[in-house]
Amino acid sequence: MQDYQKMYSKRHTEVFMKIVPGHFVTPNSHINYYIDMTTMKTRMTEAQNTAKALAEAYASTTVVDTIICMDNTEVIGAYLAEYLTGAGVLSKNAHRTIYVISPEYDLSGQMIFRENMQMMVRGKNVLFLLASTTTGTTIARAIQSVKYYGGYVSGISAIFSVVSKIFGYPVHALFSKADLVDYKTYKAEDCPLCKAGVPVDAIANGYGYSRL
Repeated sequence: MQDYQKMYSKRHTEVFMKIVPGHFVTPNSHINYYIDMTTMKTRMTEAQNTAKALAEAYASTTVVDTIICMDNTEVIGAYLAEYLTGAGVLSKNAHRTIYVISPEYDLSGQMIFRENMQMMVRGKNVLFLLASTTTGTTIARAIQSVKYYGGYVSGISAIFSVVSKIFGYPVHALFSKADLVDYKTYKAEDCPLCKAGVPVDAIANGYGYSRL
């Protein structure tokens, strides 16, 4: 794979993501860029900057009881909870603080919550935090799962998102397709890169990539 390039946020110049052009396969599509957010998720300063930028999308009238961290975004999620609380975002939890949790998935890829975790979802106002969404399929299933467990959707935050809405809920993203205009996502059967014989560089998902 080629060396990455840095793309900085237009509004938050301290926030950047790394992009690599190529041919990548995700669980739901084929894409022509891999977006590497590893250091954003794991390096303290970058995670803090990312969380602070994401928190700006929510007013003090928003209620957030639980943040569900997808795609290995737990470090960002913890800082996001701190910034939301400091900004006056409400929590209906008895302890007046926000739960920060990670989901578990069954063999079909459906989000599940064990009995000891369900009290953090049932009757709670849930904010989804994810690294990226291209087709919206994964977060759509996550929304259905939270509703199944009796939770309510308070918001959706992503570092990068191709879609602007999912089930009518706006996606608050730091980067969008407007920032990476030649970003493409294809159904596996319609991928022009495959049809042109371009080899796949790597299998990628929200956790990282595996070269082929």
